[in-house]
Amino acid sequence: MQTEIAPHGGKLINAFVSGDAAAALRERAQSLPKIHLADRRLSDLEMIGCGAFSPLNGFMNRADYDNVVVNKRLANGLPWTIPITLAVTSDEAESLNIDGEVALVDKFENILAVMHLEEIYRYDREREARLVYRTTDEAHPGVRNLYRRGDVHLGGRIQVLQERVDTTFPEYRLTPERTRRAFAERGWRKIVGFQTRNPIHRAHEYITKCALETMDGLLIHPLVGATKDDDIPAETRMKCYEVLMQHYYPKDRVMLAVLPAAMRYAGPREAITHALVRKNYGCTHFIVGRDHAGVGNYYGTFDAQYIFDEFQPAELGITPLMFDHAYYSPSVGSMGTDKTMPPGAEKVTLSGTKVRQMLMDGQIPPPEFTRPEVAQVLIDAMRAKKQS
Repeated sequence: MQTEIAPHGGKLINAFVSGDAAAALRERAQSLPKIHLADRRLSDLEMIGCGAFSPLNGFMNRADYDNVVVNKRLANGLPWTIPITLAVTSDEAESLNIDGEVALVDKFENILAVMHLEEIYRYDREREARLVYRTTDEAHPGVRNLYRRGDVHLGGRIQVLQERVDTTFPEYRLTPERTRRAFAERGWRKIVGFQTRNPIHRAHEYITKCALETMDGLLIHPLVGATKDDDIPAETRMKCYEVLMQHYYPKDRVMLAVLPAAMRYAGPREAITHALVRKNYGCTHFIVGRDHAGVGNYYGTFDAQYIFDEFQPAELGITPLMFDHAYYSPSVGSMGTDKTMPPGAEKVTLSGTKVRQMLMDGQIPPPEFTRPEVAQVLIDAMRAKKQS
C-alpha cells in the first residue's frame, strides 16, 4: 500500500546513476572542469539528488529562477518559493561553455555529480533579497549568505554519482523514497510532518501531539543542514529528539528522520518550500507554527501562515495545520494557546536569554517549559563546550 499523496509535480526525482552508466560518467568527469561545493551547496545537491526538491532535477535555469523570485512559481506555473541555484564567480564561469559539463566536487576532491550546463546567467542579488527575504539588510543571515555568493548562476540537470562523504546521522538520513516506503509498511495514510531547527520543548510537543490526534503518524523531521552560528548544533538537538522519542511519544505512531537542507531563514517563503518538501517525503499534512522559518523581526508573527492563502489547496497538494503560540497556564492547569485558553489565563513564559542563562548555570527550567531530560542534554552539551 502506498501513501496517497503524489510528489510535487507528479514524479519523485532520483538523480543518482549506477552501474555501467555511472562508471562511464565517472571516467568522463575526471577531465571536466571542477566546481567545489561547500556546506550549503552540498545540501542543495543532496536534496535535488534524492528527490526532496522534486520536481527539480538540477539547479534552476533563468526562467525558473526569475519566475520563482517574482511570482513564487516555476516557469511552468507550479508553486515553488525558494530559488535553488548554483552561484559561481565570474572568473569560474569564464572558462565554462553552455551545453558543456562540469564536475561537482567536495572539499576532499571527491566527484559527487556531473552537471550538464544548460545556461550561464547573471542575476540581481538585491532583487532576490528584497523579494525572497523581504529585506536587503545584511544582518539577515539569508541575505548575508546571498551577498557572499558568486555573481553568476549555472543552470542545468545533474547526475549524482555518490552521496556526500561526510554525512552525519546515517540511521536517520532517509530519502523520500524510504520514508514513503516506511509509511506504507506502517499502514499510515494521513501523515503530518513537523519542521524544526530547535530542541522540542513543551510547546512544540503539545502542537505535534494535537496534530497526531487526527493523523495516522507523525514525522519529526529536523533540519540538519547549515544554520546560524548561534543555533544549537544538530548533534545536540538530535540527542534531545531521541530522549523525547524514548520517553514521551508513542513509538508506533512517530518516526524521526533528518532533513539535510540548509536553512534560509526566509520566513513565509520558506514555509511553503518546507511544506512542499515534506509532501515529497510522503506527508499529507504539515504543521505551520508561529513565525515559521523566521529570524529577528523581519516577518510578522503569522505571515508564514497567511502566505498559504496565495495558493489553491489543490496546487500545493499538502494540507497546512496552523497553530498559535502554545504555553502552559498554571491558572488553567494545562497546555494550550490563546485559541483555547480563557481570557487573562496565566502563562509560563521564559525568554531565550533566560533559558540559556539557566542552562549555563546548570539549572533545569521548569517542567512546564521543557522536559528535564531535554534540559539535561543541553546542560551537558554546554559543559562539554566550555571544557573543550
